[in-house]
Amino acid sequence: MAISQPATRPGNPRFSSGPCAKPPVFKLENLKDAPLGRSHRAAVGKAKLKAAIEGTREVLGIPEDYKIGIVPASDTGAVEMAMWNLLGERKVEMLAWESFGSGWVTDAVKQLKLDAEVKTAEYGEIVDLDGVDTDNDVVFTWNGTTSGVRVPNGDWIKEDRAGLTICDATSAAFAQHLPWDKLDVTTFSWQKVLGGEAAHGMLILSPRAVERLESYTPPWPLPKIFRLTKGGKLIDGIFEGATINTPSMLAVEDYLLALDWARSVGGMEGLRERAYANLAVVQGFVAENDWISFLAKDPAIRSNTSVCLMFTDERIKDGAGFAKAVAKRLEAEEVAYDIGSYRDAPAGLRIWCGGTVETSDVAALMPWIKWAFEAEIAALSETA
Repeated sequence: MAISQPATRPGNPRFSSGPCAKPPVFKLENLKDAPLGRSHRAAVGKAKLKAAIEGTREVLGIPEDYKIGIVPASDTGAVEMAMWNLLGERKVEMLAWESFGSGWVTDAVKQLKLDAEVKTAEYGEIVDLDGVDTDNDVVFTWNGTTSGVRVPNGDWIKEDRAGLTICDATSAAFAQHLPWDKLDVTTFSWQKVLGGEAAHGMLILSPRAVERLESYTPPWPLPKIFRLTKGGKLIDGIFEGATINTPSMLAVEDYLLALDWARSVGGMEGLRERAYANLAVVQGFVAENDWISFLAKDPAIRSNTSVCLMFTDERIKDGAGFAKAVAKRLEAEEVAYDIGSYRDAPAGLRIWCGGTVETSDVAALMPWIKWAFEAEIAALSETA
């Protein structure tokens, strides 16, 4: 029996968790002011890069005495730079509850060969944050993009801590409140919450992090692309727009326009409200359907950007195959692209709900998920 399709389709089917949907007002022709074919060290290039740095500070509310740099290799590059430059001075606690946090654990233990205390939790859960000693250095993700789990707050981080907190905030920045007084190193990438283009990362340093950089030299060699100091002093140019390697001025222009759009919707608060409105739509849908649930059971740690869902119907025997089939149906109908769960995560769906996604599109997607679920269940019955 044919199952009727919903009447309404999302206006934008891009629900990928990275690269993420661009702002609703995006048009390629709006990038015409990008200084293509010009040196990023020319006055026009420096001005654009400086505007990207200061626009980031303005929208995110980053303190004036924090340093903000544009670095290569996306969020991954920014996290690696922080770890390779700063770790080793004291004991480090590595916190992981999804694949990217686990990757930082691997780097600390197997590459840097640190005697790290590793604390982990299963997908959908989080480690005991109250048991973390922030007199040690601590490396963690604020929002687990592959698990849909976020840190609820920064209350567990001491104000008078002796260690540094190194926070991968790539799918949290511009969507969740980040307590800057509790974060010494914060990183994110342009292609996440604001839907920028890939390959550029942001590295944000507190005065305490700068002090560590200028007083501590790690025992391992640092490649040129990782070096943040010269002669024991911070390379200030990195944090004023003199990037370590050549940036894409087209991508910079795109990021500047995304920041303009962010201001137009109310800045940080507006972006956060948009993401939570999107999450609320999914929460309402899950509450109405007993065959689907959140991977993160506890609402206090549930992400408002990378929202991860699981199918719970007892008739499903091959969870991974079923979830892939549902995602394939949705993509074939051009109502949702790239919403299968991350390859290392439990089988299910992952819907990006960051601020660049319109709430009306999330609402339009929900009936299609139900349609695809019912169609796949019917297909199972036919082959039984």
